[in-house]
Amino acid sequence: MADSLVLAVDCSTTAVKAIVFDGSGRSVAGARRPLSMLRPQPGFHEQDAAQWWRATVGAMAEVIASLDRPADIRAISISHQRESFVCLDADGRPTRPAILWVDTRAADQIAQFGSPRVAQVSGKPPDVTPAIYKMAWLRQHEPATLRDAVQVGDVQAFLVQRFTGRWATSHGSADALGLFDLARLTWDDELLAVAGVRRNQLPELVPSGDLLGQLTAELTRQLGLPAPIPLVAGTGDGQAAGLGADAGGSSVAYLNLGTSMVMGVASDHYLTDAAFRTLAGPVHGTFVLETLLNSAGYLVEWFRAQFGLFPDNHELNDAVAAVPAGADGLLTLPYWNAVQPPHWDPLARGATVGWHGGHTPAHFLRSMLEGVAFEAELHLAGLVRATGMPITSLHAVGGGTRSDVWVQIMADVTGRTLQVESEDEVSAKGAAVLARAYLAYGGNAGISRAVRDMAGAHVAVEPDPSAAETFRRLSAVHHELYERLRPIFPRLAGERAGGSRYE
Repeated sequence: MADSLVLAVDCSTTAVKAIVFDGSGRSVAGARRPLSMLRPQPGFHEQDAAQWWRATVGAMAEVIASLDRPADIRAISISHQRESFVCLDADGRPTRPAILWVDTRAADQIAQFGSPRVAQVSGKPPDVTPAIYKMAWLRQHEPATLRDAVQVGDVQAFLVQRFTGRWATSHGSADALGLFDLARLTWDDELLAVAGVRRNQLPELVPSGDLLGQLTAELTRQLGLPAPIPLVAGTGDGQAAGLGADAGGSSVAYLNLGTSMVMGVASDHYLTDAAFRTLAGPVHGTFVLETLLNSAGYLVEWFRAQFGLFPDNHELNDAVAAVPAGADGLLTLPYWNAVQPPHWDPLARGATVGWHGGHTPAHFLRSMLEGVAFEAELHLAGLVRATGMPITSLHAVGGGTRSDVWVQIMADVTGRTLQVESEDEVSAKGAAVLARAYLAYGGNAGISRAVRDMAGAHVAVEPDPSAAETFRRLSAVHHELYERLRPIFPRLAGERAGGSRYE
């Protein structure tokens, strides 16, 4: 076991990464394949699921070929974008593009079907992210899609079937679809009826860290592996990031600054509240209490795409660092893709307030980064209130943590120490932890021991006291903006291309 390696596949929103880790949690090789996104209408976000597989095989083949001893790979596991789902025909082929977690088309269905009952059973407050509402949209607008689909499942289920021939996924992957009785860890007939999905269309369920099956002989040969390899049940990328960042204590939350901002704490009992959504924890019978904001790194990429500025990360950091804390009074509500806790408003829009003639594009960008931090502060307050957990430290992961200035802003606004994980691909590392749990300890029961085996180094970033007063004043203003603008958002909802309401 000392020399064995595991291969983690992270199928995220923008790319598939295949990363090889050793038993101490150190990445030794990696490869990446980009994923493209389809935006057929404003608010619609889709992907061709077939590219999930092409990108996965391409990245895996590249990283395996780079190793001196491919035979040292002893297990594979998966982390992936959550809430995204695909409909398949009898041959396992997608019948339409997959609908992604960031898609905001289903506001009418949220209003129609979102209820305290649905939130209590599924653990998910009514929101644009759970697939249940987008499935209800399909039932109403594309009825043949769900009616005729042979299989409907999450990203891991789609990949597992092609890896092994088995239609299966883990609890921590399936529950984010919003069709799940989370306390009982099984599909719920009432929620399936809302979505218009049949139980026999859905994948089998297994605990994370347990065996899903062996890679097919054909795939083993295609990848250049010398022998069949076990595929270990993974989990959604948020829970995987928590594992990879070793954020399991009651005073520690994980903060994932990726395309979205995700923050979560572990819980050994089932709890629901409007301050967070509840997910199946990687360790069987545990839960993750998680907040999210669907626009974090998304904003940076949107800014670059729209304005063509600061394409280099060093240039971006320098430009933002040159702007004083508070962006000279410019505030941004970062609701480009609706808002999640505590407002859960699918009609909310982004807004930037306080412009004057001295502001520059760098001010605008800094105000967006600070806006995400103000939302993180609000999320933390909700988690602390609802759980009583004294969250004093954030284990920070994700692409946004490569920006020193954004990490410092997050520490300054939240008033917490950020422990920045030294490993870049932390969701992949969480999948590697699950593979290690299977190899070394027999599966799900060994996850906590595997986390300790693979825990990595962190770099501590402390809040800057000189910025505290500025952010305290602006935080109060920021938190007022939503309530003041909320009556306007529904009036804007129909102002889309052709006057059609998409979200």
